[in-house]
Amino acid sequence: MYWIILFVAGLFEVAWAIGLKYTEGFSKLIPSIFTIVSMIISMGLLAYAVKHIPVGTAYAVWTGIGAVGTAILGIILFNESKEFVRIFFIFLIVVGIVGLKIFSD
Repeated sequence: MYWIILFVAGLFEVAWAIGLKYTEGFSKLIPSIFTIVSMIISMGLLAYAVKHIPVGTAYAVWTGIGAVGTAILGIILFNESKEFVRIFFIFLIVVGIVGLKIFSD
């Protein structure tokens, strides 16, 4: 259950990271509200998850999900680099997340 909550927290981290692009420096109201609400939900879910998942593991997984999701959406939405080396290192982050899940307490 706590791992699912952590995963959802990571998805909300992706939402607020991508939302930052649309806020244009928090000068656009609706994207800014979406981004701030996503930040609050993401942090709240992370805080709840660390009740039963070690904080170091939870934080690493949370940031990993955020980094991978944001990088993938950056490629899809903003035409960011699709170079093999970049995709390879994104894949390594995924391997790290899976490893932490498998080998955590």
